[in-house]
Amino acid sequence: QVQLMESGGGLVQPGGSLRLSCVASGSIFHIVSLGWYRRAPGDQRELVATINAGHATDYADSVKGRFTISRDNARNTLYLQMNSLKPEDTAVYYCTGRIYTTPREFADYWGQGTQVTVSS
Repeated sequence: QVQLMESGGGLVQPGGSLRLSCVASGSIFHIVSLGWYRRAPGDQRELVATINAGHATDYADSVKGRFTISRDNARNTLYLQMNSLKPEDTAVYYCTGRIYTTPREFADYWGQGTQVTVSS
């Protein structure tokens, strides 16, 4: 079994910064790709950013230039650095990963989410 565990959420004022972390643990053979989603009240779940095994990244237009996704392969950890935060960024943030547990078996895994609130 693979588990993803987020941390780093909290309350921050507009213009502030937060760094989210997500640690993958369990029966991990290879991590293909990792990403962050978010869901605000009343909204659809939105893809925020992704990073693949070659460290290529992709961002939603709404966060481009403000957020940075990165990964530490040695620690099986995913990060999301969030700068210049806006009230519109308020949401529950989820990490997700496409992970092989054997050389031929993979699945998509999800964390439980961490709350980010941007408010004065």
